[in-house]
Amino acid sequence: QSDSACFDNALELLVMGGYPLAHAMMMLIPEAWSGNPLMDDKRKAFYEYHAALMEPWDGPAAVCFTDGRQIGATLDRNGLRPARYLVTTDDKFLMASEMGVLAIPEERIKKKWRLQPGKMLLIDLEQGRIIDDAEIKAQLSGEKPYAEWLERSQIMLEDVAIAVEPAKPEPATLLKRQQVFGYTQEDVKFLLQPMAVTGQEAMGSMGTDTPIAVLSSKPKLLFNYFKQCFAQVTNPPIDSIREESVMSLVSLIGPRPNLLGRGQDGGCAKRLEVRQPILTNEDLEKIRRIEKLPGSGFKSVTIDITWPASDGPDGLEAAVAGICRQAKGKVAEGFNIIVLSDRSVGPDNVPIPSLLAVSAVHHFLIREGLRTKAGLVVETGEAREIHHMCVLAGYGAEAINPYLAFETLEEMRPNLPEPLSAYDVQKRYIKAMDKAILKVMAKMGISTYQSYCGAQIFDAIGLATPFVNTYFAGTGSRIEGITLAGVAEEAVRRHQIAYSDAPIYRNALDAGGEYAVRLRGEDHAWTSETIASMQHAVRANSMERFREFSRAMDDQSRRLLFLRGLFEINTSGNGIPLDEVEPAKDIVKRFATGAMSYGSISAEAHTTLAIAMNRIGGKSNTGEGGEEAERFVPMANGDSMRSAIKQVASGRFGVTTEYLVNSDDIQIKMAQGAKPGEGGQLPGHKVDKTIARVRHSTPGVGLISPPPHHDIYSIEDLA
Repeated sequence: QSDSACFDNALELLVMGGYPLAHAMMMLIPEAWSGNPLMDDKRKAFYEYHAALMEPWDGPAAVCFTDGRQIGATLDRNGLRPARYLVTTDDKFLMASEMGVLAIPEERIKKKWRLQPGKMLLIDLEQGRIIDDAEIKAQLSGEKPYAEWLERSQIMLEDVAIAVEPAKPEPATLLKRQQVFGYTQEDVKFLLQPMAVTGQEAMGSMGTDTPIAVLSSKPKLLFNYFKQCFAQVTNPPIDSIREESVMSLVSLIGPRPNLLGRGQDGGCAKRLEVRQPILTNEDLEKIRRIEKLPGSGFKSVTIDITWPASDGPDGLEAAVAGICRQAKGKVAEGFNIIVLSDRSVGPDNVPIPSLLAVSAVHHFLIREGLRTKAGLVVETGEAREIHHMCVLAGYGAEAINPYLAFETLEEMRPNLPEPLSAYDVQKRYIKAMDKAILKVMAKMGISTYQSYCGAQIFDAIGLATPFVNTYFAGTGSRIEGITLAGVAEEAVRRHQIAYSDAPIYRNALDAGGEYAVRLRGEDHAWTSETIASMQHAVRANSMERFREFSRAMDDQSRRLLFLRGLFEINTSGNGIPLDEVEPAKDIVKRFATGAMSYGSISAEAHTTLAIAMNRIGGKSNTGEGGEEAERFVPMANGDSMRSAIKQVASGRFGVTTEYLVNSDDIQIKMAQGAKPGEGGQLPGHKVDKTIARVRHSTPGVGLISPPPHHDIYSIEDLA
């Protein structure tokens, strides 16, 4: 079923349940209210009250709706779809994506305007008039005392005044627990430390040349088997920095009010709100003791998500089934916040992968019709990087406490470049996480954490379909792989490494080797052997050394570093005479290089690619960094450094009329979402005078292309 059909079903349910048409639309597609200081207090209270009933159905969408008596239109909070309208002197109303769809003389046009982000228009056929946005929303927001209801029902976690004693770090067991959860030296050095120092995630520029999780010989975290989906053309990503006003990390923890109650409870259904989903240890203890708050209406319970090491890998399935049954039982007993915790991990207890536990409980409660009666919070030592938090959120976690990441930060605090308090280090880590979660949400065109939570916008890579259908229902898995038994085996292997007392793990974390080649680390395609053979081949112009390089890379495919190693060319059957097939010199004319910008790679590499492709009749791609005008002129020996494909990306770096006319093809990169991380980012130290001149920027200043073009939001804008 399509998104629009699902939306139509939801709207019909609300209208049949007694909501006025405009009221239902305001619930489903609200304005950006949380970051708007200019919004009327009553209207803001209306939106905030209904946020617990329904998460926003973010677009991009221009939606027309009717119940036969009223017909209206609204634009979602981002306003990325064009919706222009006019009213004629004889009371005809016309709305379309642009003006001029019908030829109407100017003298007959009484009003001409457009729908703005989050605004609504309603034509009441019984009253025979057009009702504007302000009147609709003033009437609906004034019908009930929403502000009073919020005052009674809303609990902000940061304002909860309960004396709590947060769990203290355990330095004596820290190393063992880090090893159980798969921490490496690289995690500490390249991921956590930069967040503690700068308050933002670390930046890297090299592609990954390591095997995907299912092909790795190392025990991998379950998070690594999931890849985030990104929006490109059908729905544009959002610039989470420039469009901060529409973004929100607010999360509501706990049960949801009756969707069709229409305020019959007098707004008494309690709601627990957090500003952002990463909880400190103190925050979590407040949630654990929320029952002590007079009149809170909340009861929380902690469910252990470990299983006995003595049961081995075979014990995982029963353990997961057990926590699901336990969650159902606790909800039946009246508990409405469930904390899934792996803090009891130790020599005798193996942690259930937190993602598996969260998703299993989330889907089990959905199937039992209980999910809206309880909130899910996860207390885990496993989650530490941005992807981990996003996957947990995507599969139902309303808030996350990465306690072991906080302990690791506390351990490294004395060795940081500047003296920082424990509070400051945690604050910077959480700030980095928040910014990165917003960025990931924005890459999919999602504005609010509430919409992202439970949305499952991931593909599984290397997980068996029956396993995915059981615990991650609704997730696509195009490449089969391991089952629950394989996940259990990897968890047990990490546990055995931690408590085996092997000399290499006694006093230090595993090297990792994910970001750089390390002894006993992860396998890499670019090794000293492959790099040396490639350099010798090009410097000596030696075909023999190039064949050595090719053999080394092909051997790595056969060792299953890449998916292509699983394929073999079928050489059976009768051969075809060479004169009956297209010659190689014609085939290579269809070759085109990837888009790699000048700046991300050196001038030597960029020009060499262009010369080589021009020699064989193929096409090289400039990438998004522009191209020096001198390269448009052929060289004395007949070669050309001019790239045939000129790319136009969202930053428009180096894009000039001269640049565009010196192309065979113009490639518009619709979005940065296809790349993990920021995408289209050049650190300031790489921007020298030449690169700055080509990109029309300032030397030493970092350059980032925003996720979308701010004047191209869909393919319709290019029509």
